[in-house]
Amino acid sequence: MALFSRRREPEPVDEVEEPPAAGTGPFDVEDVPDLGGRIDLGALRIPPRPGMQVRVELDRATRKPVSLTLTDGASALQLQVYAAPRSASLWDEIRPELAQSIEDRSGTSDDVPGVFGRELLARMPVTTQGGSGMRAVRFVGIDGPRWMIRGAFSGKAAVDPEAARTLEEVLRDIVVVRGPHARPPREVLALTLPGSTPAAEPAPSDDPLGILRRGPEITEIR
Repeated sequence: MALFSRRREPEPVDEVEEPPAAGTGPFDVEDVPDLGGRIDLGALRIPPRPGMQVRVELDRATRKPVSLTLTDGASALQLQVYAAPRSASLWDEIRPELAQSIEDRSGTSDDVPGVFGRELLARMPVTTQGGSGMRAVRFVGIDGPRWMIRGAFSGKAAVDPEAARTLEEVLRDIVVVRGPHARPPREVLALTLPGSTPAAEPAPSDDPLGILRRGPEITEIR
């Protein structure tokens, strides 16, 4: 008599989602249940670092935060965050526009591969007390789930990879809080000052990406 045994199927195993490894972001808030000691700036939660200064830049007319700048020694990183399409890359879409905007302002840029993907290495005209010249700025963009962070490295971080390391690590540890509401692509996500109520929706602008805009008034957070 031939004996047959039924093959036993393996028991299904529930998949357990591992939390994202530190320093591999920026992260969406849905993926980081514990925000730890990150500074609450509304749409962005910033990890503090010894010696790093955080400056929130305000629009002079509306008094609303428009961007923030992280400073580490002679290096700086300006950040803004935007609503983005669910599937397409907003950074791929706006990078040529950013390059054109730089050229329109008598600057130059090169589209090159970098540690965050494609980035723009720009040289932009500036006027200082010592006269006029060119300033190096390194623009990066990171697409997330329905949001995009645009960063602009300046100072030593724009030209020296070693000098940029600390600010790059901070950028990789940022958490984005987009919110559940439907938003048109390119809408700036609201920033807030620590302890303040969420900012109202931003007014329409002829520069919706804030490509080269800097708020003239600064609030420093230590």
